[in-house]
Amino acid sequence: MPRKNIRIGIIDYAASNLRSVEKAFTHIGAEVIVSSNAKELTNADALVFPGQGSNDSAMQGLAKASLIQPIKEFVNNDRPFLGICMGLQLLMESSEEGNEPCLGIFEGNVKRFSGQMKIPHMGWNKVKIIRKHPIFKDLPDNPYFYFVHSYYADPLEKTIILSTTNYGDEFVSAIASDNLIAVQFHPEKSGSIGLDVYRNFLQFAEANI
Repeated sequence: MPRKNIRIGIIDYAASNLRSVEKAFTHIGAEVIVSSNAKELTNADALVFPGQGSNDSAMQGLAKASLIQPIKEFVNNDRPFLGICMGLQLLMESSEEGNEPCLGIFEGNVKRFSGQMKIPHMGWNKVKIIRKHPIFKDLPDNPYFYFVHSYYADPLEKTIILSTTNYGDEFVSAIASDNLIAVQFHPEKSGSIGLDVYRNFLQFAEANI
């Protein structure tokens, strides 16, 4: 188990599923701060970027709170970072969902689901783990997680891909690079297996701070 006093900073940018993420981390023993203040967030041991909403409103919220550069610096300094849903998509350069540029931490863009599948993609779906990583430690093969999204990240660098999921076509459902991890699914909506993902992130953060 991770130490009980590890501090998780949850980014509040007025467009995200904050409280359920906060409750999940508190439940598993983390000290949590939910804030839009860059100094408070960067003083945390690890940063969590939860997400619901749209590309443009999210980026505008980050800009209004002067959080764009602090987030980039946190990631570039190899500090533990977890992106969830929109928190994965905004790591790309651009999105078909809007006109605002994304954070640009990775090359690539965000695409809308096409074809005959119902949009949004909502509900439980299988995650195909394609490379080992501590975030998936002790999870079953091909676990199921809960998704709610109409867009997905398409990174140019394929070596960062941790898992994929099929919804008409195969899409990226998790990525990792150095101390950064991001998932398209919602662990906080995925029951006990989602809590296991958050526990794994706490252990990962403790080992890398």
